[in-house]
Amino acid sequence: MNTDQPTYEELRRRAVAATRSRTPAADAAIVCDRLVRIFSTDGIEVQALQGLELTVAQGDLVALVGASGSGKSTLLNILAGLDVPTAGSAAVAGYDLLELSPRDRLRYRREAVGFVFQQTARNLLPFLTAAQNVALPMQLKGGGGRRGARARQSARVAEVLDALGIGDLAGRHPAQLSGGQQQRVAIAVAMANDPKVLLADEPTGELDSETAATVFEALRTVNKELGVTVVIVTHDPMVAGEVRRTVAIRDGRTSSEVLRSLVTDEHGAESVSEREYVVLDRSGRVQLPQKFLAALGMEHRVAVDLAPDRIELRPDGDS
Repeated sequence: MNTDQPTYEELRRRAVAATRSRTPAADAAIVCDRLVRIFSTDGIEVQALQGLELTVAQGDLVALVGASGSGKSTLLNILAGLDVPTAGSAAVAGYDLLELSPRDRLRYRREAVGFVFQQTARNLLPFLTAAQNVALPMQLKGGGGRRGARARQSARVAEVLDALGIGDLAGRHPAQLSGGQQQRVAIAVAMANDPKVLLADEPTGELDSETAATVFEALRTVNKELGVTVVIVTHDPMVAGEVRRTVAIRDGRTSSEVLRSLVTDEHGAESVSEREYVVLDRSGRVQLPQKFLAALGMEHRVAVDLAPDRIELRPDGDS
């Protein structure tokens, strides 16, 4: 055994020290810098996040995609304040997620972020109506004892439900709603306290394609009309293909991004332009797409050359 290897605690201390002095971008809603999350079970340590870096601008609509076990759900739980990173830094809506006290973390979850679960049953209390479910986060936040505050809560409930096109469902209980209607009410619940960031974990995962489209439109409404930053973890290609930016996570790191923009040709016809990029982290590492590596038989090591305007990669041994 190599006794010169640093211990887990030493690695954690170094990572924290390396990122503590960094200042998040002023125009960013989310900044993750070399984010690490290590789980330890029965003496076995698993790195769910391995130095992940991600920046999301205020008002953006982003999809996170990746295979099961890639780390995307771990990342979402950290951003939601449901889990604590091991090292690195994460800031959301001005909150430093590594520095929050238990009381501040509770306040953060109630005020700064909204969260929508995949399972509709987890989002709503079955014995409350849609309007009562939306009002509950405001009541838990406090300040609703006076008549004026109660009136403001009622107005906010109506505002959010109407914005999502479900004002007519205010008096119904979850059992009286379809799956798509339940998810739209769940989005309204997440928006009750006017958060800066909305996080959604597979919000269309249990829905058919037509119903999923209505739920995604509700998320788009929250983003465009209410000005909320929206981050969606999804396997749904419809959702992933409809956002401006799709970020792929692989092996606990951001590996690639797809950016989309609307372009107009010389005849005035509009179309969506799509371009995929690999992500270069602060250490100069990239994760090349698996299909590229397989096509050229690249594994273990590759030859690298610097051309005047590009970097060239070749399978080892090619001339």
